[in-house]
Amino acid sequence: MLMAHPVVLRNLLEHYESLDALAHADVVGPQIRRRLEDAAYTLCVSTGTRDIDAALQVARQQLSRSAAPAAASAPAAASASARSAAAAAGQRP
Repeated sequence: MLMAHPVVLRNLLEHYESLDALAHADVVGPQIRRRLEDAAYTLCVSTGTRDIDAALQVARQQLSRSAAPAAASAPAAASASARSAAAAAGQRP
């Protein structure tokens, strides 16, 4: 199954959540409800699910998995940057 890019998935999730919050207001027009339905459908397609609850769960899981490798590689990237800076300055790290 194809997976949405984490940035795209995060944007979809935030868009859905903001529309969902609006939909719980007292006076909601049909345009907001339609946009919420469209966002729910897009999340379902993007996560390979058939209902919004499952789509939200899968999206959050995918985002947490994609954030973990980035956080784990941050120290390595920082030390690589330090080595590059030291080499450029003619110093030994």
